[in-house]
Amino acid sequence: MSGDRGTLSLVLHSHMPYVEGFGTWPFGEEWLWEAVGCVYMPLLELIEETAAPLTLGVTPVLCDQLETLPGPAGERLLGYLRDTRQWVHDEDATGLERAGELKLAAEVRRAAGDYARAADAVEACRGDLLGRLAKAAAAGPLELWTSAATHAVLPLLATEAGLDLQIATAVAGHRRRFGGWDGGLWLPECAYAPGLEQGLAPHGTSAFCVDQTAALGHGSAEQLEPIATAAGPVAVPIDWQTVELVWREGSGYPADSRYRDYHHGTVHHMRPWSNSGEVYSPDAARTAVREHARDFVERAVERLDRYSADRGRPGVLCCAFDTELLGHWWYEGVEWLRSVLDEAEAQGLELATVGDAVRRVEPVARELTASTWGTGKDLTTWDSPRVAEFTFAARSAELRTVAAATNGSPSGPALERAARELLAIQASDWPFQVTRDLAAGYPAERVRDHVAALDAALGALTDSAAVPEPSLRNLAPDLALSALAAP
Repeated sequence: MSGDRGTLSLVLHSHMPYVEGFGTWPFGEEWLWEAVGCVYMPLLELIEETAAPLTLGVTPVLCDQLETLPGPAGERLLGYLRDTRQWVHDEDATGLERAGELKLAAEVRRAAGDYARAADAVEACRGDLLGRLAKAAAAGPLELWTSAATHAVLPLLATEAGLDLQIATAVAGHRRRFGGWDGGLWLPECAYAPGLEQGLAPHGTSAFCVDQTAALGHGSAEQLEPIATAAGPVAVPIDWQTVELVWREGSGYPADSRYRDYHHGTVHHMRPWSNSGEVYSPDAARTAVREHARDFVERAVERLDRYSADRGRPGVLCCAFDTELLGHWWYEGVEWLRSVLDEAEAQGLELATVGDAVRRVEPVARELTASTWGTGKDLTTWDSPRVAEFTFAARSAELRTVAAATNGSPSGPALERAARELLAIQASDWPFQVTRDLAAGYPAERVRDHVAALDAALGALTDSAAVPEPSLRNLAPDLALSALAAP
């Protein structure tokens, strides 16, 4: 390590609830198409070009959807990128031109090129994004992590069998798609409860991230120390002081006046303004990107140097973001990441994947406390009176499905379908969207429909009802159904 300073580990957590085939505008699969065009394709190109030691989490449920792109779903994606997005950009640009706003119109037309380039990239690889990602991981220092099958908040699961179903299904899918797994597992919403690692270890988990800000203190030296657990996996604290340089509403880098304003748009939600209210200038934004990348690396170096000077050992500075922040919420985010990689080399800051970093330092022994990276660092976002309908529905569905598997046949198409409907119900996204006033009635509708389908599938186990199809689009094709019947 450079001067025994330690390393910076950049973690990107990529996730999308299963929306492919479940509605379109304003809620539904267009979320996925936007993410592919604005986030995943640009990021994949950066990964291939830089061969940087990044830690990239890709949730199984996102992979389930990306796996469908070489087929009809990919045709709908290309239609969205080439037709829908081009049409709405042209429509709004024409309207701005009629109003005499020629500079705004020109920016809208420029931004349309983002979608055209994404469509070209998707066509060039025939929609095989997962294949490209697997090749990038095999060729370079990229480290791929998995997560729970459908991003369930693990401390809220009702049974050990339910936990096993989420993790075993996830690991099986990851191994099939990427040819192996090194044991890195992203806890959905960073949600941890003491003892959770005991359920993760038997599946091969070697490391996971935690947010221990409330327990260890914001900006404390302890945030740079991986934590050994008795069960085996290493818990790696996320340093929120570093994360907040980006992810802090109103004062993080994306709030700079030169960046594109996400919150104000034209009729069809084109965004030709900067945060200053002026016409967006890509050149001015590029200058800001370089400044903020330099500042980020300087602060990371300072944080690591201070730790190594005080403790006499190297630290692990772990900085994690939702991948979708880069390119979607923060238009310039992928280019900022590219500049961070350049700046790290220029300033002598060593980057390492989480796996490499924890292998090069001795984890400390320390108690872990219950936590998430959500508001309040607790479970309120996913477990409160406001979302009680979702919490109770998920727990009831889990208990009934586990009981059916334990008391009756532990296999068969009806139980497979019930298990997949259960996984869909357990997604953390539905209560999150309600808590944050997102997506109107879409999450409640999704949960009600999945509960009804689960009831029908369980009913087919005990009466003469028609046996349903075991599949649920491409959700959980590597379903580990045996986990439900395990003792």
